[in-house]
Amino acid sequence: MKLSARLDHIEPFYVMEFAKAARELASSPACDPAQGGRPMIFLNIGEPDFTAPPLVQAAAKAAVAAGRSQYTEATGLKPLRERISRWYAEHHGLAIDPGRIIVTAGASAALQLACLALFEPGDEVLMPDPCYPCNRHFVAATGARAKLVPSGPPERFQLSADGVSANWTSATRGVLLASPSNPTGTSIAPAELARIVNAVRERDGVSIVDEIYLGLSYDSAFSHSALALGDDVISVNSFSKYFSMTGWRLGWLVVPPELVAPIEKLAQNLYICPSTIAQHAAQACFEPESLAEYERRRESFRARRDFVVPALNALGLTVPVLPDGAFYAWADCSAHAESSWALCEQLMQRAHVALTPGRDFGPAAAERYVRLSFATSLPLLQEAVTRIEQALIQ
Repeated sequence: MKLSARLDHIEPFYVMEFAKAARELASSPACDPAQGGRPMIFLNIGEPDFTAPPLVQAAAKAAVAAGRSQYTEATGLKPLRERISRWYAEHHGLAIDPGRIIVTAGASAALQLACLALFEPGDEVLMPDPCYPCNRHFVAATGARAKLVPSGPPERFQLSADGVSANWTSATRGVLLASPSNPTGTSIAPAELARIVNAVRERDGVSIVDEIYLGLSYDSAFSHSALALGDDVISVNSFSKYFSMTGWRLGWLVVPPELVAPIEKLAQNLYICPSTIAQHAAQACFEPESLAEYERRRESFRARRDFVVPALNALGLTVPVLPDGAFYAWADCSAHAESSWALCEQLMQRAHVALTPGRDFGPAAAERYVRLSFATSLPLLQEAVTRIEQALIQ
């Protein structure tokens, strides 16, 4: 069967390939306590170990019981868009017109819709290296090209305004950023983000900012939405991370007014609408009881970060920039191995701890860094660190 040429520009998602190998080992006798094995500890996937809180679950059940499962508008339920708008006002001091909010089938659909609406073959989109691989593949799927700009610890592993200016060409259409970032957990400082947006604006480009981890910010210096920088900034957000609704597949876009109708047209044709049940359930995310629970969970993630980063540093797996958000530590493993993939294989086999090698996140330092997700319980993190230490000294 002849395949589309665009597939040549989509790399395998190595995170998931590595996860398959870890799951296979996890189901073997070596990981079976009944046979003297040690269970696998999964620190490789970016998924909260918390699920939707009780009010959200109850709202979903109520929607099912009442038969509220018909199609919604492609832009999403109006009450949900209005509630998201109030959340911006209450938590960020921003007045966001609900008409600019488009509810989507997860942040992945939001990114796909934005890329399809804005990019075309031959365009370039500036992104930092390292970055989340699927984001650049959304760009590639349109026929455009993600132009990765190596961004190290001095830049907080983020694109800078100087990097935008130095790498902008006649083919450049804009930037796609993530703040906080996967895989590094680092954010762009607000003043630097303003400089980036201004540099893009001066060149008639577009700024798309993935803010799906913004709710999981641990430092008030970084916990500001890019939407404060102007109505021309496009923000992508999600109910998956802070709101603990990963499998519900619900996210949203905030776009300039002139982009609403084009994206609505795309959404109507590609998705019809997001999950109706998930939309009804998500409205309960904003109840005071739910928000209080989310804040407790955020503090739990902070405590895990505050344990795991010093522990990794002590093992020579240095985290050069403290993650100020999300639930990832981006650790330099070069003191222990020339290949992050080889080290992750070693730790998976010897310690039964699954980490993610840097290969997915860009070529600049793919062999030097590993990603650890601390989206699991503190006791498991403590056990994992003990096992890693033992494996490294073998």
